Amino acid sequence: MNYIVMDLEWNQCPDGKEYANEKLPFEIIEIGAVKLNQNKEIVGRFHEIIRPQVYKWIHAKTREVVHLNYRNLANGKSFSAAVQDFLVWCGEDYRFCTWGTQDLLELQKNMRYYQILESLPGPIRYYDVQKLFSIAYEDRSSRRALEYAIEYLNIEKKYKFHRAQSDAYYTAEVLQKIEDPEVYCYDSIDVYQNPKGKKQEIHIKYPTYDKFISREFSSKEKAIRDREVNSTRCPVCAVAAKRKIRWFTTNSKQYYSVSLCQSHGLVKGKIRMKKTENDTFYVIKTIKLIDTADAKKIQEKQESLRIRRQLRRKRSKEK
Repeated sequence: MNYIVMDLEWNQCPDGKEYANEKLPFEIIEIGAVKLNQNKEIVGRFHEIIRPQVYKWIHAKTREVVHLNYRNLANGKSFSAAVQDFLVWCGEDYRFCTWGTQDLLELQKNMRYYQILESLPGPIRYYDVQKLFSIAYEDRSSRRALEYAIEYLNIEKKYKFHRAQSDAYYTAEVLQKIEDPEVYCYDSIDVYQNPKGKKQEIHIKYPTYDKFISREFSSKEKAIRDREVNSTRCPVCAVAAKRKIRWFTTNSKQYYSVSLCQSHGLVKGKIRMKKTENDTFYVIKTIKLIDTADAKKIQEKQESLRIRRQLRRKRSKEK
């Protein structure tokens, strides 16, 4: 398997968000990529400037950061031609690697706009190198700028940042420095093209937690009532854990529960409710072991919610 380390640069409406095309708020203007083989050796590079079709002038902020103007872009390829060339260059057996989560999202949004998304089916498993850097060198939760990682790892700054080709190269350099095989167990999943049916649902076991991505449901209520969605199996032994705190939500978008596995202790469940462009819903559920302190925090969150609801009911009765 090859690693396709990719970086994109995009433009936005130069007249402000209120005048943006709602179907394409960010228009890709540059693709840069580095191909690594299974030994993480550089075996190829890709670079393409893209001629803009939606926003013909460059936003001032884009011009300031990326240092591209319309003259640079006028002779570029069309987006569709550039992406098709890029996917052919990627080959058959590969995995995308990006710094952060936005590049793959914007790539797919642009492909949908130009009606070529079928060339890149999803959901897409990939490596978020920004996350891998945090797992390998920091606290697992922080998300650093690419330049910070380059300085942290004492990588030579050969090129200017904020161009697709140079940022892809630097991201590849960071990836090459991450040698611990356990870190690579924590790949990511882009769900812009989320599972539609039962057969597409995704179950992944990571070293420290389990993840489940459901099919679509017509409502939040149907989603949360689904047996697979609201189940809480121990992430170690996969045995159903006994519920101690039933699923509850603070904002209709995030749900929490606490259960007990007789063999491995307390289990936290977290559900993130996601709404699709078609007004249906799917969930991303994570299950992990926790200690009593973390369980208490969830209990306090539930109690705080209960008190707020009581106060609201009391105020409504007094009116």
